[in-house]
Amino acid sequence: MKKVAVIMAGGGGTRFWPISRMSCPKQLVSITSEEPMINETIHHFENVVPVEDAYIVTNKEQASLMKELLPKSFRFENIMIEPVGKNTAPCVLYAAMRIHKEFGDSLMAVLAADHHISDIKEYERILSLAYKTAEETNKIVTIGLWPKAPATEYGYIRFGDKEGNRKEVYQLERFVEKPNKLRAQEYVNSHKYLWNSGMFIWRTSVILEAFKKYLPDMYETFASVEKDLGTENEQAVINSIYPNLESVSVDYGIMEKTSDVCVIPAEFGWNDVGSWDALSEVFRHTEEDNVIRAPFVGIDTENCIVFSKSGKRVITTVGVSDLVIVDTDDAIMVISRDKCQDVKKLVEELRRQGRTDLL
Repeated sequence: MKKVAVIMAGGGGTRFWPISRMSCPKQLVSITSEEPMINETIHHFENVVPVEDAYIVTNKEQASLMKELLPKSFRFENIMIEPVGKNTAPCVLYAAMRIHKEFGDSLMAVLAADHHISDIKEYERILSLAYKTAEETNKIVTIGLWPKAPATEYGYIRFGDKEGNRKEVYQLERFVEKPNKLRAQEYVNSHKYLWNSGMFIWRTSVILEAFKKYLPDMYETFASVEKDLGTENEQAVINSIYPNLESVSVDYGIMEKTSDVCVIPAEFGWNDVGSWDALSEVFRHTEEDNVIRAPFVGIDTENCIVFSKSGKRVITTVGVSDLVIVDTDDAIMVISRDKCQDVKKLVEELRRQGRTDLL
């Protein structure tokens, strides 16, 4: 059965300002390696799914940039352009229906464009197992990560009994919203909860049937233009239907309603790189517990993250701790590490002040 991978790449990545901008968001920037994050994502699975069988769903602006950045073996006709963001359910349905039309019933993975994975071999093994499970069970498969800490920024998955006689596959009991600190600690202590990675693997026939059942209006809208998918009329019909689609996540619209889901617990060095502070889990630390990705000279400097986009200027510090310092050609950001989630507020303030040149 045909295997494909679909990368969702429409986000703005505002938590990584000033590196991430509207014109060149996080997934198109080199943050965790020398390559753009979307190319990292492709390299993660290229030994399981050939690059030419990868698809990307994004917006018009990012699609233009991607053509300069993506691997040469990527087929640019596999970039699907949403005229307006409507959360993840329309994105998934668009991709599933086009792939199903092109190849018939196929195995489809849905992946984010901006996650970091350190143990690629284990990731390949788990992804291969997920494809095999989806093919043999006709169920939706998701990958859950063993929690390393009682994190409150992730949703969780409660898993139950084994899925038949499969050693590493479990029945999914329920998805859980982001908890408070106390509840998150209870989840970790129980050893029955996993972080929700947002990675899904299914047969296209299975997910299309789920949309038909749980989001019938959206399904019928896409079905009305199915004949145009993969043709020169595709973009025009997609542009015509998207503005009136419901804005809903695939988690809420499908996953929380169906019982035909199983989960594979995993650990392969996953990090969603959700904020600047996450770089402390990606890169090696100095003796002073700093993460340095820039020309830097520091005295009495501890537990800081220092990052430069161009490396043109030397960043110097004396007597500071617990900071994130980011240098670009037109902006410098200094923020307390415990306030990294508030970078979005900074972006909103720049927008309020009319500084669109910095966004």
